[in-house]
Amino acid sequence: MNGKLIPRREACRTLATAAVLLPLAGTVAAAAEANAPVLEGYAGRVSYVPGEELTLHLSTSTPTCSVELLRLGAKPESVWRRDGIATERRAVPPTASSHGCDWPVSVSLKLPAEWRTGYYQVRLRTPDHPTASGTCFFILRPAPGAPRAKILLQLSTNTYNAYNNYGGFSLYAYNGRDGNQGHRVSFQRPPASQFANWEEPFVIWAEQNGIALDYAANNDLEFHPEILTDRRLVLSVGHDEYWSAPMRDTLEKFIAQGGNVAFFSGNTCCWQVRSEDQGQALACWKQNYHSDPIYQARQSRSTLSSLWSHYLVRRPENELTGVGFLWGGYHLSHGQLMDGSGAFTVHRPEHWLFAGTDLKRGDAFGGKDTIVGYECDGCQLTWRDGLPFPTHKDGTPESFEILGTAPAQWHPDDCQWYDEWENGRKGNAVLGVYTRGGTVFTCGSTDWAHGLRGGDPFVRRITRNILERLGA
Repeated sequence: MNGKLIPRREACRTLATAAVLLPLAGTVAAAAEANAPVLEGYAGRVSYVPGEELTLHLSTSTPTCSVELLRLGAKPESVWRRDGIATERRAVPPTASSHGCDWPVSVSLKLPAEWRTGYYQVRLRTPDHPTASGTCFFILRPAPGAPRAKILLQLSTNTYNAYNNYGGFSLYAYNGRDGNQGHRVSFQRPPASQFANWEEPFVIWAEQNGIALDYAANNDLEFHPEILTDRRLVLSVGHDEYWSAPMRDTLEKFIAQGGNVAFFSGNTCCWQVRSEDQGQALACWKQNYHSDPIYQARQSRSTLSSLWSHYLVRRPENELTGVGFLWGGYHLSHGQLMDGSGAFTVHRPEHWLFAGTDLKRGDAFGGKDTIVGYECDGCQLTWRDGLPFPTHKDGTPESFEILGTAPAQWHPDDCQWYDEWENGRKGNAVLGVYTRGGTVFTCGSTDWAHGLRGGDPFVRRITRNILERLGA
């Protein structure tokens, strides 16, 4: 990575995409409307287990508010509500983005043992403005000693935090104050969740079809690795971009010992982060790796907070997922392949993944719901007799088999994020499987779950095949 570094995504993200991924935290956007109150807050931790004390830290421009907790799934389930909570408008510290808001506790609740594992939305309202609301969230892991589902969904909460610009800064310059990019982001501030765009459609489909899931946050793989005990399958869904070394170590050990993983996600494990303050913040210096204290101190570069595929880290995400952004790119986003079909082309229909679909070689599926979209991961490949084969030069495992592809390409600015780059890099979203101890599936696209939401019969059958085979 020599020479000038041009930020990826910052300059080229469309306003529409930014609006989907980064709604302003809490109700800051709503407060901009005439006379709309400010209702915002955050949970004391990203994830809890029943029996622990949930704390909510609120700031409102009204003297009281109501708090309702809803578990989001096939049907939103209201589990708790309290009205008339006394609140006030809290100051936002200048270091809120990096070190949190440090607001006092407004609500404290011992989480009941009978509450189900899942994603819980905290909804804030005020009786004087019935249409105004604010939200935050927390994840509830399964209760200690409770029966465990064979399948664990770890939610992309690190990515939520990376894009959150509450207090002025995120890990991106495009939405930072005065165009500046942060290098540390705190979970202790009103969040900007991405759950509704990717993971929620997956959860709704799974629960409607009787598929039992347990839930965890990203960094539970780091701080609670025992969460994988007795699991058969771990899921990543949507936009799972930011991983710490302990998270990755935990999952790779799980695979080596025979556990299975399904990455229904794209741009996965692209950036290495370091957890700080016992998981209450993330540090990532990204393209400014030379300013990372680890680099400055000439310490081991293995936890350098930059690209996993960076030449100083030398741990490309392909070694975990089978694919990576280096040989992927964008499809129907960032101005790239805006006339793309959003579909995968099938290459090896005899594979168990396609059982019951009647798909044939050369068929395409998923285009109606554009399951290939936004950010995509691929591998270096070569073609023989009309079929793609990985070269394995990029870290893709030897047993990786390419089952489907779709074209993807970099934005021109992307080329300078890597130590070895070429202008006009073109690649593919790659759908495939490898086995090394356990079996790992990847779809190489953030938008697979949109096919579940849209009712695509091929996406639904393939997803069921994977869960039934790898999660049994």
